[in-house]
Amino acid sequence: MQLSAEQLEQFRTIGLRLDRAGVFHHAGAVVTHSRLRQALLRWLDIRAEDGRDIVRLDDVRYAYVEVDDAHLRALSAHWEGDRVLVLWDDDVERELEYGSLRQAEDNALYVSVGKLRGRIAGPAYHAITERLAEQPDGAFVLHAVSGIHPIATSEVRTMR
Repeated sequence: MQLSAEQLEQFRTIGLRLDRAGVFHHAGAVVTHSRLRQALLRWLDIRAEDGRDIVRLDDVRYAYVEVDDAHLRALSAHWEGDRVLVLWDDDVERELEYGSLRQAEDNALYVSVGKLRGRIAGPAYHAITERLAEQPDGAFVLHAVSGIHPIATSEVRTMR
């Protein structure tokens, strides 16, 4: 049986949502299985054709997910010399993408994590901000990787 494009789109709209706290909901119910949650976090992606948030199994199999805030949340961060490594809630540790730092109105930091958006708050925020400095013009910069990296203020949802 061959599905029409409209039917396929309908199947991909499954009622999956990722809230600001990093909790997945499916059709209004909280996804409580920890291994399923980790799999969903690892499958998060952004569809190149239209920029929509998805969970991707492969190039053909994916479903749409509504992301309220950021795709990933920082669990912790630590400095190795002048580099900062962040452990994200998908259980992957990555070096911070310094050039993408943004500060939100609530002072949380947002950063690109590959194609995804990451939110840095809590303990990770405190570890990273050890090396923040305020400039004479009131802007903030991060001292890392043998340089100074400005922290922009912007609307986070449009950051890609």
